[in-house]
This record gives sequence, structure tokens and C-alpha cells, in this order.
Amino acid sequence: MIALYRPGASAIHRAPAGPKVLVFIAITLAITLSAHSAWMLPAAAVLVVAGYLIAGLGLGELAAQVVALRWLIVVMLVTQLVFLPALVALANTGRVVVVIALAALVTLTTRVPALLDATERTLAPLRRFGVNPAGVGLLLAMTITTIPVIAGLAGSIREAQRARGVPVRATTFVVPLLVLSLKHSDDLADALAARGVE
Repeated sequence: MIALYRPGASAIHRAPAGPKVLVFIAITLAITLSAHSAWMLPAAAVLVVAGYLIAGLGLGELAAQVVALRWLIVVMLVTQLVFLPALVALANTGRVVVVIALAALVTLTTRVPALLDATERTLAPLRRFGVNPAGVGLLLAMTITTIPVIAGLAGSIREAQRARGVPVRATTFVVPLLVLSLKHSDDLADALAARGVE
């Protein structure tokens, strides 16, 4: 599991992990449920840019997060263009990019143990209904921190293909990415099992 935390003293860094996760969930739901709204995506993008600036990370860090997703963005956009109008495909891809950039902001300004603790505290009352707060917290932290891992795998694949002169095609890119992602998930599962996490 990769921790992307960048030390800082901004208001976002100092904010408790629980409220940050709740804000992330609320914005993600708003973006998802307002798919037909023309203003929601630009407003969310402005909010994300403002978040990076307030956190003292700057536009360079935001750009780095987006660039790291470039091949994932290409695959998403190309596959959607096959079935959807161009504007719809662009809007869908834009929503995913904004949500991922926001998730990156959360991990950049919050230590993973803090995310785990906040999630466990929030879900503790649901333990009587069979919910495992520790398991859910671990799942959340792993989900957020695995996004840049997959993006890094995608970048490595493309760089290797470029070095070999392989043209950009969905079939030559998606299959290796899927194989490496599955291998990463197997390695992660083995690591968790070795630590007694079922």
C-alpha cells in the first residue's frame, strides 16, 4: 500500500480525517448524481483546484496527478467514444478525473492511519449489525491509495511499449494493464494474508 502523504501545515492538512472523507464522499455523490447538470463538473473542478492551492500543493502537483492518469484517461475516453456521443464521453471522463484528483488530495493531506481510525470510529455503531469497521476502513484506504499504483502501471506499460515501437492500440494496452493490475491485487492479498487480515 502506497502512502502519498505530503507533510504540510495548511488548513486542509490540519482538518480531521473524518470530515475530509465525508466531504470527499459528498462531492463524489454530487458529481455522480448530477450527471446531466452543465455546471456541476466545472464547479467541482474549480473546487479541486482551490483545494490543491489551499493545501499548498500548487497546480504543479495537481498537474502531476492528472498526467499520471493520462493512459487511463485515454483508455476510458476511447472506449466510451465507441458507444457514446463525444460530449457525453468527455463529461464522463472529466467526472472520473475530478473524483480521482480529489481522492489524491485527500491522501496527499491525510496520513493513511488517520483515514483508518476515522472510518473505524464512524462505523463502530454498525458493529452490532455485522459490519467490520476495521475491514471497511482498510478497504477504503486501499482503494484510495491503489489508484496511483494503477496509474503508475499504466505509465510503465506505455513507456515500455514506446521503447519497443509498439503503436497505441486498446488491445495492446488494456490487456497488459489488466494482467499487471491482477498481479498487484494478488500480491496485495498475499501481503494482507501474511499479516492475518482475512
